[in-house]
Amino acid sequence: MRTARVLKGTTGAVVAFLIAVLAGILWLRRETARWIDELRRPANTEREMVFTAEDLEDLPAPVRAYLENTLQEGQPYVDSVRLKQHGKLRLGDTSSPWRPFTATQRVTVDPPGFFWDASISLVPFVSFRIRDLFRDGNGSAEVSLSGVIPLDRGEPSQELNEAELVRYLAEAVWYPTALLPSEGVQWEPIDDRTAEATIDHGDVSASLTFSFNEDDEVTRVYTEGRYRRVADGFEPTPWSGYWNNYQTRNGIRIPMEGEVVWHLPDGDLEAWQGQLTEIHYDEL
Repeated sequence: MRTARVLKGTTGAVVAFLIAVLAGILWLRRETARWIDELRRPANTEREMVFTAEDLEDLPAPVRAYLENTLQEGQPYVDSVRLKQHGKLRLGDTSSPWRPFTATQRVTVDPPGFFWDASISLVPFVSFRIRDLFRDGNGSAEVSLSGVIPLDRGEPSQELNEAELVRYLAEAVWYPTALLPSEGVQWEPIDDRTAEATIDHGDVSASLTFSFNEDDEVTRVYTEGRYRRVADGFEPTPWSGYWNNYQTRNGIRIPMEGEVVWHLPDGDLEAWQGQLTEIHYDEL
């Protein structure tokens, strides 16, 4: 009799656990669909524009050479992107361990926006979920346990909005028609291997220095002051993104690997290392 009661209690607990897991999965799917819909709603995804040599007029020489190397005449402008990544990242300072992650990211170009949905493994069956949304000039970020239990949330602010637009501009090497002047990017020459790109969106502005190698590829993007979350506020901090392993995907030459580094006063903080595993244009 006692054994039967134990089995009954155990079975009830297992069923309750499975119901809770299922409810969490369904809630997460609904929330993800909501965030994607928020990104999609203002997006113009039917422009039917194509790249021509006229798009490169008056550009600094290294930028022009990069885009000539990256794009083909008649290449459709990228209106939206869906990509997948995997790699490792740090959730804290330089003493924090690297954590493996997988992520799906969706991007719109008109207007600039993205939704990054990442899962960071902690221990078996337990993970952090990090979701970043930049839409209509507003950025928001959310950290949760397994996508269900909220742990932290960053609401739109001038600092966060600007930091997210910097990220959009840095990652435009994955959708490089977004770097054309016709997409609102202004280029200023620095020397024969570097140029500064600036993009404005509403009352938010972002600038990055792009460095190009002798193969006419972007190898580094840099800013002296990307806003970094510190305690309950933000601090402008030197920041770099590094790009390598260029391959051609859908007729566009893009980097398949990258790294993000914060340049702190006491040394560099390598924060993110990732690889593209899939990329699809004009899909959300």
